Amino acid sequence: MLFLQSHHIADLYSWVDDSLVEKIPQKTGRPLSVSDSEIVTMLVWNTIVLKQSTLKDIFDAISLYHQKDFPTLPKYPTFVNHCHKAIPQFLKLIEILLQSSDIGIVDSTMLPVCKLRRADSHKVAQGKAQFGKNWQGWHYGFKLHTTITLNGMLSSVHFTPANEYDAQPLPHLINKQKILVGDTLYGASVMRKYIWEEYGTIIISPPFPKQNKKISTPWQNMLLTMRSKIESVFDYLKNHLHLVSSFPRSMSGYLIHYLRILVSYQIMALQRSL
Repeated sequence: MLFLQSHHIADLYSWVDDSLVEKIPQKTGRPLSVSDSEIVTMLVWNTIVLKQSTLKDIFDAISLYHQKDFPTLPKYPTFVNHCHKAIPQFLKLIEILLQSSDIGIVDSTMLPVCKLRRADSHKVAQGKAQFGKNWQGWHYGFKLHTTITLNGMLSSVHFTPANEYDAQPLPHLINKQKILVGDTLYGASVMRKYIWEEYGTIIISPPFPKQNKKISTPWQNMLLTMRSKIESVFDYLKNHLHLVSSFPRSMSGYLIHYLRILVSYQIMALQRSL
């Protein structure tokens, strides 16, 4: 994406507008100054090109560099409100962009909403966020469960509170895969049996530390060595696209933040595969 030029924003808008064919007509109130397609284009463009972490940064960049592209850009509060209303459009886009494959890699990552010492006073996600623990320690927030293809493209995504056990959302993550590769937390026999009977999907995972023996074939061992690919995806989402954030001031703010980054990442991943 480093070769993108400023005029390519029109190409992105054309694709977004063609993808969002079902638009809800406005029946009452003042006509909107910008369309859903324009809002989605602004958010995705600035996430891909400038890796901006907040809606305020995106609004400032659009106001400064793309006045000709969006001459009717509203004031910032109206812009934020319209971004939140575009959540259904982002959900549709991510559904369009998700890629299915015969082999997938599954894992989860923590999405803290604040530092642990501030969890008791955090009000924005109160009642939704929970405490969860992984090898890095305790976190307060949410958890992103996802499967990817061997090429690093998103195949399914699912959000839960941070206290959700990794293997529980597996039924929501099956996207036509015949084989899913995960860590030891996905090796529970009950869930593996259920997934095989319901979806015909085989789950491959390393043995638990207390298991003395577990038979595996060379091709299974080869797939297990590829599990680190999903860690690279999480690293890019969190450290380059700023998926973890404490800036949103509402639950819809968190959702639009996560969705715009996932959509932007998937567009970049698809572009790399061409």
